[in-house]
Amino acid sequence: MRKDVRILLLGEPKVGKTSLIMSLVSEEFPEVVPYRAEEITIPADVTPERVPTHIVDYSEAEQTDEQLFQEISKANVICIVYSVNNKKSIEKVTSHWIPLITENTDKDSRVPLILVGNKSDLVEHSSMETILPVMNKYSEIETCVECSAKNLKNISELFYYAQKAVLHPTGPLYCPEKKCMRSMCVKALTRIFKVSDLDNDGILNDNELNFFQRTSFNTPLEPQALDDVKNVVKKNVDDGVRDNGLTLKGFLFLHILFIQRGRHETTWTVLRRFGYDDDLELNQDYLFPLLKVPPDCTTELNHNAYLFLQSVFDKHDKDRDCALSPDELSDVFDVFPYMPWGPDVNNTVGTNEQGFVTYQGFLSQWTLTTYLDVQRCLEYLGYLGYSIIAEQESQASGITVTRAKKIDLQKKQTQRNVFRCNVFGDVGSGKSGFLQAFLGKNLMRQKTIREEHKSYYAISTTYVYGQEKYLLLHEVFPDFDYLTDADLTCDIVCLVYDVSNPYSFEYCAKVFKHYFMDSKIPCMMIAAKSDLPEVKQMYGCSPLEFCRRHKMPPPQSFTCNTTTAPAKDIYTKLTTMAMYPHVSQAELKSSTFWLRASVGATVFAVLGFAMYRVLLKPR
Repeated sequence: MRKDVRILLLGEPKVGKTSLIMSLVSEEFPEVVPYRAEEITIPADVTPERVPTHIVDYSEAEQTDEQLFQEISKANVICIVYSVNNKKSIEKVTSHWIPLITENTDKDSRVPLILVGNKSDLVEHSSMETILPVMNKYSEIETCVECSAKNLKNISELFYYAQKAVLHPTGPLYCPEKKCMRSMCVKALTRIFKVSDLDNDGILNDNELNFFQRTSFNTPLEPQALDDVKNVVKKNVDDGVRDNGLTLKGFLFLHILFIQRGRHETTWTVLRRFGYDDDLELNQDYLFPLLKVPPDCTTELNHNAYLFLQSVFDKHDKDRDCALSPDELSDVFDVFPYMPWGPDVNNTVGTNEQGFVTYQGFLSQWTLTTYLDVQRCLEYLGYLGYSIIAEQESQASGITVTRAKKIDLQKKQTQRNVFRCNVFGDVGSGKSGFLQAFLGKNLMRQKTIREEHKSYYAISTTYVYGQEKYLLLHEVFPDFDYLTDADLTCDIVCLVYDVSNPYSFEYCAKVFKHYFMDSKIPCMMIAAKSDLPEVKQMYGCSPLEFCRRHKMPPPQSFTCNTTTAPAKDIYTKLTTMAMYPHVSQAELKSSTFWLRASVGATVFAVLGFAMYRVLLKPR
C-alpha cells in the first residue's frame, strides 16, 4: 500500500475549493477565505487508513498553467469541485477539467477522480441526476459526493473517499461498463483461492475459510458468520457452495459483492496480504525479500521450507503413488505465471519407472534451485504462498545461508547438507552416464533420453555416517581453455576417463595439473565404462601411478551398463570426501573408513521412503 496520499482540488473559481479544505482543518466555516489554502498534511494517526495525507489547493488567480500541470502530475487523486447551484461549473467538469487532466497524466497510470458537488446548503434538489451520466461515461471517476463547506456536511467523507480511491481503487478490480471483475483481478483471486485450498479439493472448507480469514484480517469467522456467508452465496450463485464449502465460483462472487457494495478495501486487504501491488502484479518485495549471501557461502532450504514443500507435494499427489504425474505437476505450478520446470528436470532428479518426478526428486529439484539460484527459489516459494501458509515473515525465513567454507576447513567440520561435485572429462568419456547413473538409470534407460531433454546437473541424496546429504553433480563442458569460475568452484572434483579409449585419460591429467593440483579441493579419478576391455592410456604414467604421485585415491571403476540400477557406493565416497576434505590420503585408502561412512545408507534410504508412506496413510 502507498506510504502517503496526495489529494488535489480543482474546479472553477468561487466553487468553494479553499472553503472545503479550511472547514476540514478548523471544523468550522471560515468567514474570510483566501484565494488559495497552503498545502496541508494530515498525520497518519488521524486518518481512517493510517496513511499521511497531503491536501493541495489550486487557484487560477495565484498559479500559472505550468504550476497546475505539475500539480496534476504529482497528484494521486483529483477532486473536481463544482457548485450544485451553478450549471456552468457542472458543465466545465466535462468540457474543461477532465480533458485537461487526461492531457497531463500518463495513459497507463490512470488518476482516480472524485466529483464534489459543493454548496448543497443553497439548494433543495440534488445534482446527482445531472452527474450520473458523467460518471457512467468516465470510468476514472470513482464516486461523487455532495457536500457543504458551510454546514460541514460530508466534509470528512469527501476526503475519506479521496483517500480510499488511491488506497483501494475500483479501476483495477472492476469494469463498471461490463459490470464484471477485471481479468487480472480474477487471476489474482484464483491464485489466492488455490493457495488457501490446503487439501486441493477445489473447495474452501470451514477450517480453510477460517485460516484464510485469520491470515487476511487477523481475526477468525464466527460459525454463524460462516453460515451467513455461505447462505448469501447459495442464494445468488449456482455451484457457489459444494459439500458445505466455498467453490472458486462462490469465492469470486463474494468479492464482486464487496466491490459492488463499495467495500473495495476488503478485496484490496486480501490482495495485498497475498503479495499483490496496485497493478495486481506480485510485489517485487514480496517475491524477492532481502537475503544476504556473503562470498564463499552457499544457500540451502531449512527444515521449515522442506516441511512446506512436503505439504505441497502431498497436496498434489492425488493418487498417492509418491510421484507427480505431468498433470499433477502442472497443477502444482498453476499458481505460477509460467511453467518453471522444463523436461530436463526429469533427467536432473529421481523419477519412477514411468518417468514421473518422485517425492525425493521433487525435494531434490528445489534443493538444486536453492543452491544454484536462491533468488529464483525465493520467487517460486512466493508464488506458492510460503510466507502465508507457513506463517513466516517472508520466504527468506525458509533459507539457510551456510557459513564460509574456509571456516569449515579451519574447524574440520561442516553443517552444510548440499555438496557440489564438478565432473570433468573429455568428449565421450562417460560423464553424462555417470550423472544419470546417480539417478538410478542404467545405460538402457539412458538411451531413451532425447538430446533436447538432456541435463548437465544431477542431484540426489546419499547417506554419510547415517546423515542424509545432497550431492549435486555438474557436468562441465570439455573446453580446457574456457573453464569459468563456476566450473572450478565446488566441494569435490570428479575426473572421468574411458578405460577403453587410450587417449581419454590425458584430458583428466591436464585439467588436474592446470587447475586443481595446488588447490585444497579433493579430487577423485573415475575409470568409466569398466565393463569394456581396458587399454593402456597414452600418457607418461598409468592412471594408478598418477593418482599415487598426486596423493589421490586410486581410480574408481564404474559402469552404468548394468541390468538393474547402477551401484551408488561411488557417490557416497564422493560425498564423504566433500564433507571431510581434510581427511588424509592414508585414511582414504582404508576400507574401514569407507565402510563407516556408508554404513546404513541403504537402510536410511528405504526408511525415508517408508516414513513418507506412513505419513500419507492418516491423511
